[in-house]
Formats: sequence, C-alpha cells, structure tokens
Amino acid sequence: MARSRQLAPGVGRFSRSQAASRRGLYKGLKKSDKPAPTETPAFKEVTVGGDKNSGTRLVPTFKAPRFYPAEDVRQPKKSRKSPKPAKLRSTIVPGTVLILLAGRFRGKRVVFLKQLESGLLLVTGPYKINGVPLRRVNQAYVIATSTKVDLGEFKVDAKITDAYFAKPATKSSSAEAEFFEEGKPKAKEAFPEAKSADQKEVDKTVIAAVQKQENLAKYLKATFGLSKGQFPHQMVF
Repeated sequence: MARSRQLAPGVGRFSRSQAASRRGLYKGLKKSDKPAPTETPAFKEVTVGGDKNSGTRLVPTFKAPRFYPAEDVRQPKKSRKSPKPAKLRSTIVPGTVLILLAGRFRGKRVVFLKQLESGLLLVTGPYKINGVPLRRVNQAYVIATSTKVDLGEFKVDAKITDAYFAKPATKSSSAEAEFFEEGKPKAKEAFPEAKSADQKEVDKTVIAAVQKQENLAKYLKATFGLSKGQFPHQMVF
C-alpha cells in the first residue's frame, strides 16, 4: 500500500487522487465470474425426409463461403480526399514583389505573375536584373512586400502551366557506356530556345514597368538578409 508521506503537518506528498491511484483500489475485486462460453459443435444433426436417406444427416453448423479470394492481397484504403490548390494570400496580387526564403535563389526579390493550377506561384526576377528565371515557388516560402510593379493588363501566355516546367524523360545509360566514359562528367544540355524566347517575352513587359519607378531595379537586384538584432516579425516589408 502506497502511503502519502507528510511534507508538513496536514500537507501530504501526494494528493488524494494520486494516493488513491497508487493504492489501486479503483480496480476493485471480481464479485462474479462470467459464464464460460459454450462451444458450438462443428456439425449438427438434421432430419432428412425420404425412405432411402436414413432419416438424419450431419451438416456443418456454419456454411462455408461461396466465394473466396485466390490470394490474400491487401487492398489499399480508399481515400475520399481530393487535392485542392492552396488559396492565394490576400497580400499577393500580380505585380507584388516577393522575397524568396528557400531554394536556390533564397534571399532574392522577384515579381509575382500569377498562380498556377497546382497552387504554386509563377514568378520572375526579371532574369536580366537579378538572374532569377521563370520559376514556380510555394507561397509558404515567400514574404509578400508592400512594393508592387504596375503590370497593367499584362497576361502571361496560357502555355506557361505546371506542365511547362516538367522535366523531359531521359534515357538511362547502359553500364557498358558508363564504363567507357571513365567517370567523365556528362555533357550539359543546351537550354531550349523556346523557353529562352518565353523568358525574354515576359521580362520585356516586366522590365519596362520596373524602369518607370525610380530605384526599383536596384531594389530587385539587392538580396535580402538579416543583421544581428533584426527580427523579421518586427519588420514591415
């Protein structure tokens, strides 16, 4: 039996509920035993009519299933959830300058163009100003600033979708080819001319809008960073 030692007169080491829990009185004693389950016989005797059927017959108590799977294959659980694109934040509109927080271009400032069907954001540097090409980014990894670029009625070409950024399927080289290459680095593939033309077409309008605002090109070219004693939650972007 666990006792609650007194730390001071009238003050126990354990509370009343803790002491009762440690004593285990809540378990109680079994006052009555459950009746033992009766065993069901595998077969039962039934009466059968007819002079040549001997009057009775033993039949299984439970009828076997008519159909059964050939192999025990685990069926995947059906999910009723359907993926839905993330809702665009109210602070992000076409032309908003965003700060990238992750990825290859983290710390760069980019211009938001539109939201794709997958929920990702289509942004550009522009490439000529800070070296950031047309990219898809997750809005969870960007900071929306109050700076905006007036794009007017500019619309991105409809062909620039999520499929536009899909990587082409590459054939895996054989072991024999890798042996004769002797560890040489693979030849770098040339950037597609079509995508380069699309980049120039989009940046043409964005750069023209950037040049209308003083010092905006320098702002986009500068990278974002924090110094000692600076906290992002106390800043106004």
